[in-house]
Amino acid sequence: PGTVLGHEAVAVVEEVGTGVRRFRPGDRVIVPAISACGICSYCRRQMYGQCENGGGWIFGHLIDGLHAERARVPFADTSLYPVPPELEDEDVLFLTDILPTGYECGIVRGRVKAGDAVAIVGSGPIGLSALVTSRLHGPRMVIVIDLDDNRLELARRLGADHVLNPSRLDVRREVMSLTGGGVDVAIEAVGVPDTFELCTELVRPGGNIANVGVHGSPVTLHLERLWIRDVTITTQLVDGYTIPLLLDLIRARRLDPRPLATHTFGFDRVMEAYDVFANAAETRACKVVLKVA
Repeated sequence: PGTVLGHEAVAVVEEVGTGVRRFRPGDRVIVPAISACGICSYCRRQMYGQCENGGGWIFGHLIDGLHAERARVPFADTSLYPVPPELEDEDVLFLTDILPTGYECGIVRGRVKAGDAVAIVGSGPIGLSALVTSRLHGPRMVIVIDLDDNRLELARRLGADHVLNPSRLDVRREVMSLTGGGVDVAIEAVGVPDTFELCTELVRPGGNIANVGVHGSPVTLHLERLWIRDVTITTQLVDGYTIPLLLDLIRARRLDPRPLATHTFGFDRVMEAYDVFANAAETRACKVVLKVA
């Protein structure tokens, strides 16, 4: 309580501290959710989310966040990225969190490779980010699963090969039929016990489960079923090490995250924006953008 929320922003530098060398007032910058000291053992391994010197996920979590007219950014030289002049704010906004989260924690950590069948359970912003970045690895099939038909329609527009609503069919049976025995990679992008367990039922022997969702309650891990099937389970907090790669792809027009933004509000309508996002099933919101004039 009392903490300013927000951990995703594109901003203009107003002032710099005496130790800042890479940026100056007037620069337009990407402010990622993850900050990095750049020198600790984890940062040297590009595990910026685990920074030992006060970095990691701090905005809106351990310090005041970015839903503000001004914010102080620690470790600016090793955390910020300049925005190329030819790109708009909306082109790069989702590099701050959801795009690298879906890519690093889902696609890379799940070891998606050419020819794989992939199931993404959950078509919220993270699941859809995993969808749009999955194509960089050449899977033969991407299946998106969700209870919200609006989100599934967006997933279809973003390139999903199949969209499945568990309220209408037996998802496990359908996935087994589509894939001939299960997916190579199942990506959990919701963060509830039922969706994690569904992933364990959809993955083939020797496959990977990439848990991306943030869980708020315990999950039962059925090792008595999984061990004999050689299933690998991974977890990860986003680090952001792929931001330069994803930025290059956006500049080359090989990646377009803008359709993930469904609503935009001025900063004076921030509470309305929160309400729209909180009621996404009715408002059809995916990502809600706040603009500070």
